[in-house]
Amino acid sequence: MKRVIWAANQLFRKPYIFGGGHKSFHDRGYDCSGTVSFALGGGGLLKSPISSTEFRKYGESGRGKWITIYARNGHTYAIIAGLRLDTTPYLTAHDKWAPGWQLAERVPAGGFEARHPVGL
Repeated sequence: MKRVIWAANQLFRKPYIFGGGHKSFHDRGYDCSGTVSFALGGGGLLKSPISSTEFRKYGESGRGKWITIYARNGHTYAIIAGLRLDTTPYLTAHDKWAPGWQLAERVPAGGFEARHPVGL
């Protein structure tokens, strides 16, 4: 868990780039699934980045104890140790899109599937 959180913290001040973080964990910017992939990869829970669609089949179904990934076609975010790792500000369209921790809760409506790493 510590390595996942540490990895997510490394995304601070990285820009949102559509498709960012898909070819490699290391990129100049990240989109939603690239952000979640980077965090999980940093924790040794992914060998290579995956897309939002692939996250719909990742790990086990349902909410996890420490990590829950919410995925649908077109968007992915994660709840890690109670904090939301996301690229969208969700509450207002005026806020900046960027990878990082979000304080506001996000209700997983609109086709999101909950998944979690095995054992977490």
